[in-house]
Amino acid sequence: MSLDSADVKKIAHLARLAVDEQDIPGYAHNLSNILALVEQMSAVSTDNVTPMAHPLDEIQRLRDDVVTENDQRDHFQQAAQQVEDGLYLVPQVIE
Repeated sequence: MSLDSADVKKIAHLARLAVDEQDIPGYAHNLSNILALVEQMSAVSTDNVTPMAHPLDEIQRLRDDVVTENDQRDHFQQAAQQVEDGLYLVPQVIE
C-alpha cells in the first residue's frame, strides 16, 4: 500500500498533528514502508505458532514475602480526627 500527500495530510489532521508541507513526501515514503512491512508480516502463516507471553523461558525471581516494618496503625491513628474500627473517617466530598 502506498500513501500519497493527501493521505498524509488526512492522517495528520485526524491525529491533530501539525506537519510542514516540505516534510509530507518523507512522511508518505516512511509510512508506505511501514505499511509494506505490515503486509509482509501479515502474509506469514502463524497457524502452528503457540502464543507466548515472553520470548525467553525465564522465571521471575521474587523476594520472600516477609514483614519488614512494625504495625504502627494505632500510633498513626492517634493523630486522626475520626477513627472507627481501625479505619480513618473522612467527610463526604461527592454527593
